[in-house]
Order: sequence, then C-alpha cells, then structure tokens
Amino acid sequence: MKLSDGKVELARRHNKVDYRDGDRVVKVFNDQKPAADVFNEAHNLALVEQTGIRVPEVLEVSRVESGSWALATSFVPGTTLHELAAVNPEKFPEYIECLIDTQISIQRVTSPLLNRQKDKLSRMVGAVSIIDATTRYDLQTRIDGMKLGTKVCHGDFVPSNVIVGDDGNVYLCDWAHVTAGLPEVDAAQTYLLLSLRHPEWAKDYLDLYVEKTGISKQDILYWQPVVAAAELARGRERDEAFLMNLVGVGDFE
Repeated sequence: MKLSDGKVELARRHNKVDYRDGDRVVKVFNDQKPAADVFNEAHNLALVEQTGIRVPEVLEVSRVESGSWALATSFVPGTTLHELAAVNPEKFPEYIECLIDTQISIQRVTSPLLNRQKDKLSRMVGAVSIIDATTRYDLQTRIDGMKLGTKVCHGDFVPSNVIVGDDGNVYLCDWAHVTAGLPEVDAAQTYLLLSLRHPEWAKDYLDLYVEKTGISKQDILYWQPVVAAAELARGRERDEAFLMNLVGVGDFE
C-alpha cells in the first residue's frame, strides 16, 4: 500500500498512526503488530458491516513501504461526538444521549460469528502478570459464570469513535475489539474508558444508560473488576494504579 504525499495525520497512538489519504483512512501499525491482528480487525469490520450498522467500508489490508501492516477504510465525512462536545459544550446533553442511543441500537443487533466476549476476557485476564494468583482466580470464576451473549459489543465505544456524518447519519469506527456478548459488560467497558479518557462523560453516561435500558447499575458495575483487569493486559502503564484499584474492589465470593 502506498500513501500519497498529501496524507494528513489524524491520530497517533502507541502502536499505530491514523492518516486521511484522499477518500480513505489508513491505519499504519508499528512493526510489532502481528498480521493476524490487522486481518482480524478487517474481518470484524466486514462482519459488522453485514449487520447493517453504519461503518467505514474495508478497502485494503497490505504492507506499507516501511514493511509495517496497514488497514485502509473509506473516509466518512463528519465530526466525532468528542469534537462536537468540545466546540458546543452547551449541547452536551444532546451528544451524550446520541452516544447512548447509538450504543443501545448496536447492542440490539445479533452477530454470532464475531469472537466471543467471554473468551476474549478470559484470555486477557489470564495474561495479566501483575495481578496475584488469588485475584486472577476470582476474576476467572466471575468470567466462567458469564452467560454467552450474541449481541454486538463494540468494546471501545467512546465519543471519539462515534461520527455524526455530514449526511446526518451516525457512523462507528475502530472495531478492533468488537465481540458478540452481553450489553451490560460492554457498558462496563465504556464506563471504564470514559472514566479514564473522558471523565466529564462518565457519570452522566452511567445514569442515562441505566435509565434507557433498565439494566441496573449493580449489573454493570459487577463487571468493572473484570474489564479493568482486561485493560491491564493492553500494557496501559499510565493507567495501572487506577485499573489495579478497580480490580481490587470486586466483591469476590
């Protein structure tokens, strides 16, 4: 895959750089990113697209000139909810309602071909070495008791991944962590990510999500230690103390 000289950097993270290159968005991963992970993200996106959820179209997976893997998707003209809230803070209630309504709408969709949420959490928690063996066992017991869900759970559902398109429709990007699972676990993940990155959204999110879905706060917060432990598996050193504290608040029995 060759990027043009006119490419514009959109975002930079620890393992990838996102570029807009004409009418496409290209994620260029670092040389440590396994090909299997990149192809898995493209496969996830294709599966979700089949459900009718509005997502960028997969265009290409290949290597760039440096030898690293890259994923190209169609560019969606629009503005993220995070950007809209920064420019129009007085409309925050409208934007957080859009966030939650969008999440609920995708959590009503079934996609049993996706990776299973339960299996992914089990693998991630099992890979965390900084949690003591007793706590890891307790977390695994909680995961083992999880029902098998089939609903689409984005896994990284935050305002920066929700695009209000110029055509008036809402689109969702960054599907690397999508699974088929339980909405309450996905909500626990979103609440955790908002607490870490968008704390001004977190409390209102939880209150309104509970109100709109009828799922209790207790059922959502029950999964906080598990999703916090799973986040530790991603090597988020700057968040380690916060996440370890959440791992320790579980009422394990």
